[in-house]
Amino acid sequence: MTDTTTPQKPASAALAGSLFAIGGFAIFSAHDVIVKILGEQFSVFQILFFSVLASFVPMTLAMSMDNKIDNFRPHRPALISLRAFLNVAAMACAFYAFTVLPLTQVYAIIFTMPLLITVLAVPILGETIRLRRGLAVIIGLVGVIIVLRPGSADLTTGHLAAAGCAVFGAFGALLVRKLGRGERTAVIVLYPLYAMVIVMGLLQPWVYKPMELGELALMGVVGLFAVGAQFMVVQSYRMAPAAIVAPMQYTQIVWATLYGWLLFSELPDRWTIIGAGVVISSGLYIVFRETLSNVSEVSPVLRTPNVRPDTGVSPRPKLFQRMRPRALKNLDRRKQDRRSTNA
Repeated sequence: MTDTTTPQKPASAALAGSLFAIGGFAIFSAHDVIVKILGEQFSVFQILFFSVLASFVPMTLAMSMDNKIDNFRPHRPALISLRAFLNVAAMACAFYAFTVLPLTQVYAIIFTMPLLITVLAVPILGETIRLRRGLAVIIGLVGVIIVLRPGSADLTTGHLAAAGCAVFGAFGALLVRKLGRGERTAVIVLYPLYAMVIVMGLLQPWVYKPMELGELALMGVVGLFAVGAQFMVVQSYRMAPAAIVAPMQYTQIVWATLYGWLLFSELPDRWTIIGAGVVISSGLYIVFRETLSNVSEVSPVLRTPNVRPDTGVSPRPKLFQRMRPRALKNLDRRKQDRRSTNA
């Protein structure tokens, strides 16, 4: 009898994918630390403008490797425009939150994004929520309440910005899936960058503050870190199953605690730790439930392409696939040869 089961990724590839993901999210956390440092002197809009400009360099390099430049025109311009707006809003909210709140609090709130995706997939994609996943969403939202402690702690614009990032990011991620394969990844990724440069550029006359060369370089590092981290997470999704890679985003809370302690003398209080633990646990449970094929055929979190809510980059962008290291290409070739031999 012929074995028709899907070939499983080897354990070594899963481990490599996990390490790529952990490294990518560590770079994302370092990216957020630099944003927090720069935010002490400069407007969020100025940081965004120059960091996004820096990200155009590797993006342009990736585009130069693509011969189908004539396909960069969007097929659904209205949805692409909405996607660009959501991306700009998510990034602005995230950057502002990082400049005014402890890193761990920001992450605890942004980590509600998988919960929001689960809920919003019902009206946007017509999917359903099973009882257990519905309870996980409710428990996760309770975790956010524990972090915020309304009534006993002051709620600031920073908390609202972090929540806004999660909401805008969830809508943007689901919109990418709604666009499906009708739009090229280059269109989905680059148009929000164009929108960011235009919007933030128009704001510069009111927010620009002169910079020294080192400060300008740090803003450039923010953009390069974002692209580099995205690249690493993209490769992790190619090497390991999404169910293994997706939970790795929660390692950012570890990096946030370490960076906050070393650089800003920030240590999360007891309620932040408890609330973050509840949010992360509920998110992990949703991922676990979506990996069980006998539970439901829908999996809005695992099947929704997104790396971070404030970047809005698809987890499998073909732009990055063309920049893959030769070692990874050889690994894929060996996998294909092994499958052909076993067939």
